Amino acid sequence: MFEPGLHALPIGVDFPDALVRGLITRFSDEPPEAMARVTLYLNAGRMQRAVKEAFDRHGDGFVPRIRLITDLGNLPMPGLPAPIPKLRRRLELAQLVEQFIGRLPGFESGAGIFALADSLAELMAEMQVEGVTPDDLAALEIESSHAAHWQFSLAFIRIVARYFADSAELDAEARQRKVVETLTERWRAAPPADPVIVAGSTGSRGSTSLFMELVASLPNGAVILPGFDFDMPISGWTSLCSGQIPAEDHPQYRFKALMDRLGLGPSDVKLWTDARPHAPDRNALVSLAMRPAPVTDQWLSEGKNLALLPETTRDLTLIAAPDPRKEALAIALVLRDALERGETAALITPDRLLTRRVAAALDRWGIRPDDSGGQPLHLSAPGRLLRHVAEARGATLSIEDLIILLKHPLVATGSTGRGDHLRLTRDLELHLRRYGPAFPDRASLTQWAARKADDRTVWADWLSEFIESLQAAPKQSLSAVIEAHIGSTAHLVAGPGGKIEASPFWSGPGGAECRAIISELAEQAPFGGEYAAADYADLLRRLLQGGMIRRTEIVNPNVMIWGTLEARVQGADLAVLAGLNEGSWPEATAPDPWLSRKMRLDAGLLLPERQIGLSAHDFQQAVGARRVVLTRASRDAEAETVPSRWLNRLTNLINGLPERQGPEAYRAMCARGDDWLRMVETMERPAFTIPPARRPSPRPPVETRPRELPVTSIKTLIRDPYEIYARRILRLRKLDPLRAEPDPRLRGQVLHDVIERFVKSFDPNLPPECLQEQLLLAAQEVFEAEIPFPSAQRLWLARIRKIAESFVADEFVRRTEGTPAIMEEKDSISLKMPVFTLTAKPDRIDILHDGRARILDYKSGTVPSKKQMRSFDKQLLLEAAMAERGAFTKIGPVAVADMTYIRLGGDGETQVIEPETGELDEVWVKFTKLIARYFNPEQGYTARRAMHSVDATSDYDQLSRFGEWELTDPSHAEVLE
Repeated sequence: MFEPGLHALPIGVDFPDALVRGLITRFSDEPPEAMARVTLYLNAGRMQRAVKEAFDRHGDGFVPRIRLITDLGNLPMPGLPAPIPKLRRRLELAQLVEQFIGRLPGFESGAGIFALADSLAELMAEMQVEGVTPDDLAALEIESSHAAHWQFSLAFIRIVARYFADSAELDAEARQRKVVETLTERWRAAPPADPVIVAGSTGSRGSTSLFMELVASLPNGAVILPGFDFDMPISGWTSLCSGQIPAEDHPQYRFKALMDRLGLGPSDVKLWTDARPHAPDRNALVSLAMRPAPVTDQWLSEGKNLALLPETTRDLTLIAAPDPRKEALAIALVLRDALERGETAALITPDRLLTRRVAAALDRWGIRPDDSGGQPLHLSAPGRLLRHVAEARGATLSIEDLIILLKHPLVATGSTGRGDHLRLTRDLELHLRRYGPAFPDRASLTQWAARKADDRTVWADWLSEFIESLQAAPKQSLSAVIEAHIGSTAHLVAGPGGKIEASPFWSGPGGAECRAIISELAEQAPFGGEYAAADYADLLRRLLQGGMIRRTEIVNPNVMIWGTLEARVQGADLAVLAGLNEGSWPEATAPDPWLSRKMRLDAGLLLPERQIGLSAHDFQQAVGARRVVLTRASRDAEAETVPSRWLNRLTNLINGLPERQGPEAYRAMCARGDDWLRMVETMERPAFTIPPARRPSPRPPVETRPRELPVTSIKTLIRDPYEIYARRILRLRKLDPLRAEPDPRLRGQVLHDVIERFVKSFDPNLPPECLQEQLLLAAQEVFEAEIPFPSAQRLWLARIRKIAESFVADEFVRRTEGTPAIMEEKDSISLKMPVFTLTAKPDRIDILHDGRARILDYKSGTVPSKKQMRSFDKQLLLEAAMAERGAFTKIGPVAVADMTYIRLGGDGETQVIEPETGELDEVWVKFTKLIARYFNPEQGYTARRAMHSVDATSDYDQLSRFGEWELTDPSHAEVLE
């Protein structure tokens, strides 16, 4: 027999199944059509599907009219027009917010326009759902501590007041509340003759709670609450509302608030069925652990009444993994074990990154879980391409951004030349990495295409048109921005001579969802105003983040991945509650940029703890499963983590009850978790170990060894011979970075160009001030031509300006002592035994008035010390020895007076070294011996032979497998054929 009023099901019960069994039992004595006259309102679409499946399992028969509570807002009502689209309201609010923060630039600095607009839309929706108006906010008592924020709130009220006027178009939330209020007037005057039931909702939203109050008070109305805590005593229920601030973070608070509004107590809540929870003793333990903080003294008074905890926690396992990766692997093992036992298993967590890790771990065994969340739309292939193109509009396209776009799997799929596209992309990438420019344009692409006589020209023209379409991105109407964005994307997807219709862009996974979002945005664009490129990219990103792709692949129905809400909807034999860390479960509450916490409380709005309370209820419901595994990672990628407050409470309570054998129970829980972690370690342990590499010293055949080296490589031959082997013999070069940067190589190149230009045009008859201006002018011209980074231009120009005075003064002194004879001119000298050529390209050689030479070298970095010059850094010493032996044909054999390093930075310091008697001859002899040694078949190219410092790096450390061997290890000769 049907009983109206307030009903509930205990924690851990399969709610859809128990709900259906209760309905069938109550209407078993009624005519079959009586069930069809019942109207059943459920809280979510997944609950609706679960309830229908439960009816199917009970065989043929009439079923109730099953509806969703959210569908109430769509009921036709006289005088209530259809709600306006949510996107239109967001676009309208974004324009108002832009004007608002334009007048108050310090308001929530760092937050984007659309982030603020979304939070404002959420606040408006909450006000409409809770029945709070701008007048209610204006009536709040002003406190001095909130004076500044109150001024912002007044500005906010002016923004949103128009949307609360009687003539304003209704949002979906506002219409939902008005429908509920209209139904309240109608049903209280004339209650429905047929039963009306609301099931599965916690009443967390104002309009839903109002509807539940209405139904619970009807003569033929019933409300069925999920996961009601029948174990909590009256003192526990009373404590939820005993303080000035209600305990909204408690899992049962929403039920307490509903009972208070109905004038009922916990004893008035009736069991819907006789279904028993899987673990009643565990439910009582969790109930006590979740009591509000002010009444945790009840742990001592009530804890002694609990059953012995080892038996209570027998099916409870705690896994405290050292990191998220091992947590995911342990969870995957647990799920696989349950599958092999023939059980159903559910992973329940709000952490989507963790669920993806678990799914990847399960894939190694061919297990594909039934994931209720699906794939985020903004991470799908079409979603990523739409975001990349939107973010590139209005900005100068760098090499990195260009290659990201060209290598996207949907680019050039509208033509038959996808293979050629990938080949040309690879060739262009290698060219741009090596030669640049940092920001490719039509001129550079045309020049690249002309290097080879093939099909590059058409492809380069297609790519140039795309780049130029991105650059033309002025602030314009949203409709025009959408058209330009989709046009650029279509051009890229189609490929040279192709069409986007031939591509799977719109028809592949995520394509239909992206098309729907773009179509809706285009439809509502007239309400959006004008958009700059960056603002449009932000808007599109937020819209795509709200989308989801449902998987259509074949999955294993016995292994499920649920969000926390699904824990209310259905049950499983094993529940894995994962990611139990603060900030993950419960998730951190988002700050409200519009109203303070106290202002929300005084206005009757919901506190941030509301969301925590809902998560707490999900946790309490999920932990009531037949078998439960609790998991967390002790550390994430950044730092140590903090256990979830609920896990902390549970473990503290267990450990604090020694008379109920709590410490033994806790150790057993952890021991079961450690068993899984040991299995993870075993699974990860390789079947065999590879011995570490030894310090290499390869000995290639003599005929393959380099017969020519520049003087700058002799230092490398002394310090790290392995680099000479890898670069000169194996011909391996470090791949130039994809992201062009003002690195030391570029800095040295442009600074040398500046000095060469200045020295060649130096006129000693001009005053120093004029020459300093010439130096700065030369630097500015070279920097603007060679450095595509404005910040680096200004920084390096400032460094030149700092040393300009001393540099010009030193140049006057050098000109009185000699005249520049060689500037950046390459020459060489040959050895006969062995046959070898040493090349050099001196920065500058001056001929002094006494006929001797001065060799100068400009350093953009640190100048080497005299000790370093004589021991390792022999560039200038070797250039001096070459000069004395006539290697530089322009000046012939000449004695060397000194060698000078000049730093083009810092304080412009110099390092002068005068050769001692016979020193240059000694350097040359040592050099020839060094070269001869490396033409000995027994001499190997040892890795990191004498590096400048222990932490010095080499481009070939990975090739030599440095790290597997130490600097103190002996070298291992490798004879190469």
